[in-house]
Amino acid sequence: MRKYTVLAVALMLALTSFAQRAPEKKIDKSLITNRMQNFGKEVMGPERLWELGRVSAEGLTPDGRQLIYGVSKYSFDENKSEKNLFVVPVKGGDFFQFTAGDGGESVLQVKDNGEVIYSYKNQLWLKNIKGGEAKQLTNGEGGLENVKFSPNGKHILFSKAVLVNMNHSVDKYADLSKSNVYIYDDLDYRHWDSFNDGRFNHPFVATYDQGKIGEAIDLLAGEPFYSPQAPFGGIEDFAWSPDGNSVLYVCKKKSGKEYAKSTDTDIYRYDLISRRTTNLTEGMDGYDTHPLYKADGRVLAWLSMKTDGYEADKNDIILWDAIADIKLNLTAHWDGTVNTFTWSKDNRKIYFIAPIRGTSQLFEIKIPSNLKNKAQPKIEQISEGQFDITGIVRETEEGLVVTSTTMTRATEVYLYNLKSKKLNPITKVNDEVYAQIAPTKVEGRFTKASDGQDLFSWVIYPPDFDPTKKYPTLLYCQGGPQAATTQSYSFRWNFQLMASQGYIVIAPNRRGMPGWGVKWNEDISKDWGGQSIRDYLSAIDDLAKESYIDRDRIGAVGASYGGYSVFMLAGVHEGRFRSFISHCGLFDMTSWYGTTEELFFANHDLGGPYWNKENEKTYTEFNPINHVAKWDTPILIFQGGKDYRVPIGQGLEAFQAARLKDIKSRLVYLPEENHWVLSGHNAQVWHREFFGWLKETL
Repeated sequence: MRKYTVLAVALMLALTSFAQRAPEKKIDKSLITNRMQNFGKEVMGPERLWELGRVSAEGLTPDGRQLIYGVSKYSFDENKSEKNLFVVPVKGGDFFQFTAGDGGESVLQVKDNGEVIYSYKNQLWLKNIKGGEAKQLTNGEGGLENVKFSPNGKHILFSKAVLVNMNHSVDKYADLSKSNVYIYDDLDYRHWDSFNDGRFNHPFVATYDQGKIGEAIDLLAGEPFYSPQAPFGGIEDFAWSPDGNSVLYVCKKKSGKEYAKSTDTDIYRYDLISRRTTNLTEGMDGYDTHPLYKADGRVLAWLSMKTDGYEADKNDIILWDAIADIKLNLTAHWDGTVNTFTWSKDNRKIYFIAPIRGTSQLFEIKIPSNLKNKAQPKIEQISEGQFDITGIVRETEEGLVVTSTTMTRATEVYLYNLKSKKLNPITKVNDEVYAQIAPTKVEGRFTKASDGQDLFSWVIYPPDFDPTKKYPTLLYCQGGPQAATTQSYSFRWNFQLMASQGYIVIAPNRRGMPGWGVKWNEDISKDWGGQSIRDYLSAIDDLAKESYIDRDRIGAVGASYGGYSVFMLAGVHEGRFRSFISHCGLFDMTSWYGTTEELFFANHDLGGPYWNKENEKTYTEFNPINHVAKWDTPILIFQGGKDYRVPIGQGLEAFQAARLKDIKSRLVYLPEENHWVLSGHNAQVWHREFFGWLKETL
């Protein structure tokens, strides 16, 4: 450290001397200060990125004084992550490690006496927060997933897979155990990254007594439905009533073709005494999810989308008074969409998170005392800043315990003080690493879009950015397409990492992104190749006017819809770009419609199938394959072998077209990856190919 100090002083003297000897040149003193502060620091690299601890908020003690959190650490030698639990005071102080098992632990319940029940290798374990030996409570075959205990502790709700249909030959033909054949009569034959083997996750409820689980009741009684939802539903799809006499579960009770075409999930209540099941959201046609009772058990809240088949519809908070049988849409009048919510400690308000102007922030809404009151409840934004609030753990006496990120900081847990409106860190897992990393500057920028609308972008600059120099620049194209580009932190599409390699990155909030009003969000549907693509061109054209942009070294990168955008831009960019990178992008909309699995998405966003004439524009003008004749720019294509959302043919078709046109191109095929890249070693290959390609072409 002392060596760096001496060198830093020498550098400062040299820069000061230069400034004095060259008065005719304007020297930016802030630039000198910035370089002094960054001297001796390293830039973020792909391996360093994967060495960061991945933090999860697991729960609070009942008194709200202590936080239990998880930290996952990746091992390059073993190519796997190891998660352990830690405890730290919410008001700040020293932390201690709570578990150290070889595997991932997740907290299920923290009792008043300090006993913590957690899941480890799909079994239940108990340990006191003050220390001592851990005790294994269950050892059942197959284990337990998505566990929730009843409020009175007498019952347990959990999920497990149940064989319903004989889709796999080894199940259908017991004498052919060495066969590997799948047989289907309808759709939903594959989803996300796996083929349907006839097994469905079902909710079960059973009596519970100190680790002893009684006979479990299958709440779906062997039906071919999923609960939690497939593929990403989890414990948030389950809830107990405060009296412990009933359970709620989210389910889309459709199968085959109808399952693939619909988003109509409902919230079902199972009464433990009468053993009757009731659909609480019957007649509500879109997604109904995240049920959460008010403490008194009279009012239930949940998230609801209105339109069947529209997965990115406005997400509202619905209240239902069970006694008066009254439903109220709390956020119907609000021009935004809700990510997640929780009840306040006094049950008089609901706190929720929503995207807003390039970030995700906290909001609150007061609950009307009478749900018959037609007055529109006031919604107030209660946090603001260049950060995302990504989750709400719970309200305490001091404020809200939340998780938060920025584009240059991975998830940590914070206490948001409701009076001072400040985020105070509770966990500091990655502080030591970031202290050694040269920071990258992030700024917001507004551009006039081609239709005159204000278009916001995040611009990320390299460490030691010098406006007198010229930099290669990347246009980042977001996926979704209705996914927000906010202050989130990615371990693959990491803007800090890209900027640290010497690139300026611009990430526009183009048409289709939430946070700028419902209409802005909806405008991309059936217009994939229209205004959103023009928004990208407007954003990069505006930034390219800056003197520090090297106009001969501009590239475009993106995944999913972002990959589609890259394929589209390759045919319409008119010489703006010198390099393209597309990951799991949609290349031929006709073949994509015929092979993707969630048809509700294609039907809503594309308008429907290619054989209907009213959708002709989607499959012609907005189809990247129809613009290949104008392709003339180097392109790198990533494709996952187990990606059934954007199946393998899309990447292979695009690569083959590029090669047959003698365009410099490269295919990086990841046979074991889905729409994402989850393996650490594969991710390192991904990063090396990504940045290697940019060095070759920019």
